[in-house]
Amino acid sequence: MPEAPDELIKLERSAEEERAKLAGLAADEYDAQWRRWREASKEVQAAVTAHAEASGASRYELEQAVKKAVRHAHDDPPAR
Repeated sequence: MPEAPDELIKLERSAEEERAKLAGLAADEYDAQWRRWREASKEVQAAVTAHAEASGASRYELEQAVKKAVRHAHDDPPAR
């Protein structure tokens, strides 16, 4: 599996933060936040595709590495 570049991890983390903001919203607020999340997700997808094409990496494997890096960062205990 390819290494997940920091820039892609930051983009994915940002998209996940936008997704998390959907909780508890309704109506127009939900719709507006959903659009922000969708735009952030599109940015991640475009960046992953561009990086995979430039590096010759498998796009699927690169995306999985990025998602795994973001998920595991949330699972890690805070540094002391």
